[in-house]
Amino acid sequence: MVSEVRLKRAHWRAHHRGTKEADMLVGGFADRWMAELAKDEAAFTWFEALMEEQDVDIMAWAFAKAQPPEALQGLWMTRLMDLDYIRLVPR
Repeated sequence: MVSEVRLKRAHWRAHHRGTKEADMLVGGFADRWMAELAKDEAAFTWFEALMEEQDVDIMAWAFAKAQPPEALQGLWMTRLMDLDYIRLVPR
């Protein structure tokens, strides 16, 4: 089980990426999947590694505009690419 400190840190980082678009993408992913990620140390470590990447790269991978590094490929990258977790806010 992942510690509360790591969970809170990852949640904050997911929602404070630097751009609104990245906050919506990564923050939405965290909101949707954090409980599942927290149950599996390897999955959560994957998410922490994702948080170390540049927003522009994460967004390119999520929108299938670029190939993610091999270390980040797999089930969780596929879930990131689903994009079904993003909540659009009205203007």
